[in-house]
Amino acid sequence: MARKKSTISQTRSFLYGMARLLGDISAISKGPKATAKRIGRRVAGKATGRFLGKLFK
Repeated sequence: MARKKSTISQTRSFLYGMARLLGDISAISKGPKATAKRIGRRVAGKATGRFLGKLFK
């Protein structure tokens, strides 16, 4: 049986999601160069996180 997420955890997840969305909107408003840079950094960060997750598993 899966554990129910606490209210604080749900709120924190929501706030992080909103911050990510606002960062995307900000990059789009700055132009295509900023958007491309942000996408590249997000991809690199995701790959690094996955690698570290496998390394310390």
